[in-house]
Amino acid sequence: MTDTTATRPAGSMGYSYFVVGFLAVIYTLNFLDRQIVSILGKQISADLGLSKTEFGFLGGTSFALLYTTAGIAVAWLADRVSRKWIIGISCAIWSLFTALCGTAQNFTQILLYRMGVGFGEAGGSPPSYSMISDYFPAEKRGTALALYSLGVPVGSMLGAFFAGQLALAYGWRMAFVIIGLPGVVLGILMLIFVREPKRGGLDRVAEGADAHPPAPPLLDAIRGFFANRTLVLTAVSSAMSAFVGYAGLVWNPQFLELTKGMTPAQVSTVYALALGVTGIIGTLVSGWLVDRLGVKDKRWFAWVPAIAFALSIPFWFGMLWAPTWELAMLFLLGPMLMNQAYLAPALTIAQNAVEPARRVMTGAILLFVLNLVGLGVGPVYVGWIADAVEPVRGDQSLVWGFAAVIPFVVLTVAAHLAAAWSIGRDRRLAALG
Repeated sequence: MTDTTATRPAGSMGYSYFVVGFLAVIYTLNFLDRQIVSILGKQISADLGLSKTEFGFLGGTSFALLYTTAGIAVAWLADRVSRKWIIGISCAIWSLFTALCGTAQNFTQILLYRMGVGFGEAGGSPPSYSMISDYFPAEKRGTALALYSLGVPVGSMLGAFFAGQLALAYGWRMAFVIIGLPGVVLGILMLIFVREPKRGGLDRVAEGADAHPPAPPLLDAIRGFFANRTLVLTAVSSAMSAFVGYAGLVWNPQFLELTKGMTPAQVSTVYALALGVTGIIGTLVSGWLVDRLGVKDKRWFAWVPAIAFALSIPFWFGMLWAPTWELAMLFLLGPMLMNQAYLAPALTIAQNAVEPARRVMTGAILLFVLNLVGLGVGPVYVGWIADAVEPVRGDQSLVWGFAAVIPFVVLTVAAHLAAAWSIGRDRRLAALG
């Protein structure tokens, strides 16, 4: 392997951090638009007459179907054209559909609008992963992608706070409109202030080659992903992690309100703050740890989330047992903190395991598997269990829905250990050390 002669792709390291910060703000808005549904779930369900299974489908599956399938097509395009234009236009699209959710009069309408949000958000993360990887060298990508991933906890926190407060003041419909529209402006600013970096400008090229290989055809890229054992096991472990994480993220507010007696105002303040703080700490610490520990052994990229999810298991039992919302909230801090540990390491592995021209597609396929299983199945699984036991358990039905998630936490730990085994045998990742 030989180093490329390219300099930093679009300016100083300071500008690189500006770009990752700007993309993190867009990702924050992305997750804010997602989180608003779970926070307003009780009001939406009451107004539109939704069952728990229907809400689980609305909060996860409907979004995931468009998000995952459109993401593959957008990734193919983003490997060939300007990524910043795709991100900016996509931000405007998902923001408009978020605002339209406030006009829905029935389950079908809000379902279609949420699918529109998913279609728009498909153009957000995969191109962002690729751009960040072209602004930071391999040894700093874990931290950079962790900074970008702060959009998840910060967006979830702001979504919980603003959605709750706006709904209390103006109703759930106006909350969608107020939260959705600013994204159109942010998409325009993306086109003005962010420069497109050179693809692979900070990566090594194969010995004797003058440049990185071009982006492969779509089917070849998909086959290449699933022929790579490390990528497949990383996708499976991430999907299991997301299953657990989204099951909690979508249902935590209603669990705390219906089962533990928390008020909507407390959810929008206490829960929102806890969601943000634990998410920020978990994301930053996991990114920092894998960059630090991964220098000596790349398997830490999977060992860190395996340890985190194993540590969360006792907290799940405590959360379900807790007789008050205060105690339940205290135990909930464990899963909320530990569930953040997988995303930044998984993204780093996926970006480092392939050539620069395959990064957008690789990130999209990873998100396809992650969200189809995690977001598409996790929330509706909890809702289905809760609906099944509700005639007998009443307000405690979500306790049983959450209890059914615990076995999947154990499976998640096993999946990350399998990914660690494969990472230890991956020649490309070993060469980056």
